[in-house]
Amino acid sequence: MPRLSRLLRAILASGLLPLLLIAFALAGFVTYSDAATPVQQLSPVRLGVMKGPETEVAEVVKTVAAGKGLTVELVTYTDYSEPNAALARAEIDANAFQHRPFLEAEMAAKGYDLVSVGYTMVQPMGIYSRTYKQLRDLPDGARIAIPEDLSNGGRALRLLAERAMIGLAPGAKLTPTPKDVMINTRRFQFVQLPADQVAGAIDLVDAAAINGNYARAAGLDPRRDTIAVENRRSNPYGNILVVRRADQDRLEIHTLLEAFQSPEVAAFLNTRFEGAFLPAW
Repeated sequence: MPRLSRLLRAILASGLLPLLLIAFALAGFVTYSDAATPVQQLSPVRLGVMKGPETEVAEVVKTVAAGKGLTVELVTYTDYSEPNAALARAEIDANAFQHRPFLEAEMAAKGYDLVSVGYTMVQPMGIYSRTYKQLRDLPDGARIAIPEDLSNGGRALRLLAERAMIGLAPGAKLTPTPKDVMINTRRFQFVQLPADQVAGAIDLVDAAAINGNYARAAGLDPRRDTIAVENRRSNPYGNILVVRRADQDRLEIHTLLEAFQSPEVAAFLNTRFEGAFLPAW
């Protein structure tokens, strides 16, 4: 004990006590900090997309995600029935190829337990005409070509209804058909064709409702040649990132969505596809 007292007196006399206290404090801080902030590792994810433009976009997403510490493996498909089936079987972790009406129809028909976590991009549908420069210029009795499938045909009719050209039955929801047109004072005639053939019929009708990808393939510019076009934000037909319900709160999924909704992806969409594909967020 006397030796300890002499040591303390010596330290006090030397003026070293403040320096020793600081050293102990710093040592304790470093140890605590290192233990309290472990680095969280992100597991790789498998993303299902359709071959074509969506794969190009996904490659940009993959690069952005890598910068956030997430490895993305792309799995491509050519059959629209496959990505949801693969997701339900846990062969992939997410897919990005469909809009909400398509997802809801798939879940109702096949019992999938899937959920959307956010928008990715949209292919705006537009009304095109070789003869008329504005929608209101269409004559009474005009022949308007629309896709024959429920999803895209419904989009065309909803677009016309939003522009007050027709009125739809209250219960028509997202997939109206010509039978749901309750108000048609202009007596428009709807010519139903396969979606990929509507653009080819534009010279045979007064106007045509064409999906963005088919319009671009036909040499039409969705930014300049439309006489009416869908909104890109909060569009029910915007493509969505879909996962299994049990996975919707995974950090990897949130990081993947951030990569989709990044400035880099928005810039790529705006420059690469000339208005046929746009950011949907």
